[in-house]
Amino acid sequence: MTATTNAPTSPTVLGRIGAAVAHQRVLAFASLIVLLAVFSLASPNFMQMSNMIAILQATSVNGVLAVAATLIIITGGIDLSLGTMMTFTAVIAGVVLTYAGLPLPLGVLAAIGAGAACGFCSGSFIARMKIPPFIATLGMMLILKGMSLIISGTRPIYFNDTPGFSDISRGSLIGEILPFAPIPNGVLILFLVAGAAAYVLQRTALGRYTFALGSNEEAVRLSGVNTIRWKIAIYSLAGAIVGIAGLLIASRLNSAQPALGLGYELEAIAAVVIGGTSLSGGRGSIMGSLIGALIMAVLTNGLRVLSVAQEWQTVVTGAIIILAVYADMLRRRRSN
Repeated sequence: MTATTNAPTSPTVLGRIGAAVAHQRVLAFASLIVLLAVFSLASPNFMQMSNMIAILQATSVNGVLAVAATLIIITGGIDLSLGTMMTFTAVIAGVVLTYAGLPLPLGVLAAIGAGAACGFCSGSFIARMKIPPFIATLGMMLILKGMSLIISGTRPIYFNDTPGFSDISRGSLIGEILPFAPIPNGVLILFLVAGAAAYVLQRTALGRYTFALGSNEEAVRLSGVNTIRWKIAIYSLAGAIVGIAGLLIASRLNSAQPALGLGYELEAIAAVVIGGTSLSGGRGSIMGSLIGALIMAVLTNGLRVLSVAQEWQTVVTGAIIILAVYADMLRRRRSN
């Protein structure tokens, strides 16, 4: 009885966790407002409509990756292959649409399916073979990087002969209705993906088991739940979401770049941690991750507007990742 009372999923603990996540989300949002204010004062060009659209466009890819990373990190896992998986799904879309000349819907389904298959493999390595997530996904990162280069012949795949592909990210359905608000489709897709993922986490059995696995996987297993099946399902879903990110970045560039991808997973993980998701698992939210992705995009864009050298932008990004992880450690110590 004592074990049940003190279980990580008890109402008291869940309430405390929810309050901590909400508090971190408010802090992240306040940080975003401060960044916007600082860069606006530093440069009159920062708050221009075209620059705001550019920030939202940049957030769309990293935001979708952050949604996928959130699902995995809440389980207490990690996925270092998100960036190269995104590239791999873009290459698969290129093969289906450009090399095979198949219709656009099939290319979209192929990219999402390829991502789900990659997630299934990573989840199987981790759940069935008991390989630590860091090692399993590091191996997947290298495998997918090599496969992207092999399949594409180390050359970019262009989508010039695929009508409508560039509109996936760069078109604007909202702009056609409201010309004064030319929000790119990529941003609309980001919010749709985030809304669907938030619903899954809050309203479905998959979401409940996602949090439960991160809180106390052994307790979940001993209660008779097939933790292997649920963990593989979570990684597969995250992979499918990464496939959407692959479509977005390929559409934005109008090409699948096989050498692209490395580093995107770090920015996604940083966005997730900034938004309040704990690296130890069991706690997090999609909304917080979206705010974290916006913070990363605003910071990168603001430094670029201020003509800060690219190498220093990389230094700042690395420092933010360290600070975000350290802040997560402090939150865990206080909660314990």
